[in-house]
Amino acid sequence: MQYDVTIIGSGPGGYVAAIRCAQLGFKTALIEKYPTLGGTCLNVGCIPSKAMLDSSEHFHNAEHTFAEHGIKINKPKVDLAQMIKRKSDVVKQTCDGVEYLMKKNKVDVLTGIGSFVDKNTIKVTPEKGKPTEITTKNVIIATGSKPADLPFAKIDKKRIISSTEALELKELPKHMIVIGGGVIGMELGSVYARIGSKVTVVEYMDRLIPTMDSTMGKELQKATKKLGIEFALSHKVTAVENTGKGVKVQAEDRKGNKVEWEGDYCLVAIGRKPYTQGLGLENIGVKTNDRGQIEVNDHLQTAVDNIYAIGDVIRGAMLAHKAEEEGILVAEQLAGQKPHIHYNLIPNVVYTWPEVAGVGATEEQLKEKNSAYKTGSFPFRALGRARASMDIDGVVKVLADKNTDEILGVHIIGARAADMIAAAVTAMEYRASAEDVSRMSHAHPTYMEAVKEACLAATENRPLHI
Repeated sequence: MQYDVTIIGSGPGGYVAAIRCAQLGFKTALIEKYPTLGGTCLNVGCIPSKAMLDSSEHFHNAEHTFAEHGIKINKPKVDLAQMIKRKSDVVKQTCDGVEYLMKKNKVDVLTGIGSFVDKNTIKVTPEKGKPTEITTKNVIIATGSKPADLPFAKIDKKRIISSTEALELKELPKHMIVIGGGVIGMELGSVYARIGSKVTVVEYMDRLIPTMDSTMGKELQKATKKLGIEFALSHKVTAVENTGKGVKVQAEDRKGNKVEWEGDYCLVAIGRKPYTQGLGLENIGVKTNDRGQIEVNDHLQTAVDNIYAIGDVIRGAMLAHKAEEEGILVAEQLAGQKPHIHYNLIPNVVYTWPEVAGVGATEEQLKEKNSAYKTGSFPFRALGRARASMDIDGVVKVLADKNTDEILGVHIIGARAADMIAAAVTAMEYRASAEDVSRMSHAHPTYMEAVKEACLAATENRPLHI
């Protein structure tokens, strides 16, 4: 079979690239080694974790805030099996939706491991049966990433687990030790803390979510401490042992003192690494760098002119929406269009509660560049909407150019921050000033009023409600 474009990997980058290629008139194939489409994000990442986050938040509210709202119930109990079943149902619905979109757009889905024979020939090896070969003019590699582990903390999928296993536990941990205070560690740590587990987060850096603005990490620590999560920041893990019925984690603090914890599970959440195993890159002369990433140019083209790579397998943040934009960019380039991605304006989100979201420069980055900037912030607790919903934790922080007032970064921790950040992206795409946003009418009472107030604080240091 001859195709115009073949995509290897059906995660958000891959399947969106397939849809856009098909929309542009290309005969398109999508190769996926697993029986369901959607990749890590839909199957064992973004979607299932959000389902568990929502379920655990409902339980937490039933246990802690319903009475204050005037809702009287018997003490709620956790049914972990039902939580996981609901999560699996959400995953199935979402993956089935992707399958429908492939049929609707007439994309041929080939199940098996896709590997290069040469730059125009792909071998598809199914789990059972004989391999087949297809020919293609162009290829988009979208094979994503897998959880990273440590030499002394090898994931055994039993007691030393990754995010994948954390979404399928058969029992509620009494004590979960989380290595890594980044996005994955904080999201899954908060899930289990809400439903009754003791959670200890061990982080090598001196703050949580270290890739985001430091104010966000400090505020997230304050908020999640209320869940009972214990933190060991500036701690270097030195050993993790599966003791059979539990785990033992050893670390050193910033002074070199030895610290030890015992629990029944250790979640290793130190990030992810590109997945290129089995692609046969050596057959086409494409190499990976020392971080395992496929090298690409500004057009996302590899060293081989008809082969492109997108998403987690290349440089940049490992974000589903980044991969989607890159898939669209490659498809439109192949059609002769001239798309562009403003990488600085791809938002980052942490789906804890309160949620954390940021776009643009952090204050640390501006300081590093010696940029002239000003800052304005506004606390959620000063919002009528936040008091009404009892979501008073959080703050909006706006960074603007000191001379031009152009918004350089927006960082939010608070209720619905994940949705609110889109407004900041829109403003920054159009190069709005803080004053521009502060003079726009924001509905009252809403969480978005905090963005307006933070912009007022950045513009003239004149917020209205504090």
